[in-house]
Amino acid sequence: MADTTFGPKGWTPDHLSSLAGKTYVITGGNAGAGFQASRILLSKGAKVVMLNRSAEKSIIAVNALKEEFGPQTDVSYVRMDLSDLASVRAAADDVLKTVPQIDALICNAAIAQVPTQKLTVDGFESQLGTNHYGHFVLCGMLFDRIEASKGRIVVVASLGYNMGIKTIQFDDINWDKNYSANPVYSQSKLAQMMFAYELQDRLKGTGKDVQVYVCHPGASATSLISTSGGLMTRITWWLMSKTPMVQTAQKGAFPEVMCATEDGLEPRALYGPTGMMQTGGPVGKGTLNPHAYDKTTMKKLWRVSEEATGFHWTF
Repeated sequence: MADTTFGPKGWTPDHLSSLAGKTYVITGGNAGAGFQASRILLSKGAKVVMLNRSAEKSIIAVNALKEEFGPQTDVSYVRMDLSDLASVRAAADDVLKTVPQIDALICNAAIAQVPTQKLTVDGFESQLGTNHYGHFVLCGMLFDRIEASKGRIVVVASLGYNMGIKTIQFDDINWDKNYSANPVYSQSKLAQMMFAYELQDRLKGTGKDVQVYVCHPGASATSLISTSGGLMTRITWWLMSKTPMVQTAQKGAFPEVMCATEDGLEPRALYGPTGMMQTGGPVGKGTLNPHAYDKTTMKKLWRVSEEATGFHWTF
């Protein structure tokens, strides 16, 4: 049954009041849904710090946002490559030195459908290394700063978590034996969701006041596939993006902005479009399948992630 909490049109930025005095840190904020989320937040007077891989694209994005909202617009970027843990650590240190308050960290950046197995500089399968391990360390390093303002962590997942093997292939987590672009992407997005739900569980009873929410953009016309997918995937996606099945990147940003700002959301939930197949339509609480919060797998993934990254969370 569709979520009617926000009325027949679902959640839209019309629900936002002024965000003056709030600071949002977003990964991948210079393109696609991340750029649109930055736009929406800035339009309500917030400060936005983008963590992006490309300095060149970041400068273009910052200039475009200042042109739209005025030179006084408080938007900046820190260069960070999520696939490189040394870069993640350096960027987090930079943020801790220069950003005194974080009201929400939006884990928006991702790579998808990488056609052949690639490893990160740290030796991880690229989609798992970028989408999950990079954010795992970033969230951990910025956690105390987020907690100081009773802030939030927003994980931008994907309906892809419902595809593939619907669990984590721990015995071959890099998929050396059976690499295939889509199941590996699905695993990386499932890993992000499991991280979020396990973090919720670990925060219970600690007195730490950080809300953790999970959302997905539905099928949105972002640059995700066109920047990391194989040729046929890119062509198929380009054709699909011309049909009504695929919504704009701006609409794709609504779930993450909602999760970063709206009060009264449920933690153990998946927010996103609630229309047909949940690829588009009004934004609200969608369907969350139980394999996304299988406790045994979540606990094991947390342990494996700490060992792989060398980053150990402390509460």
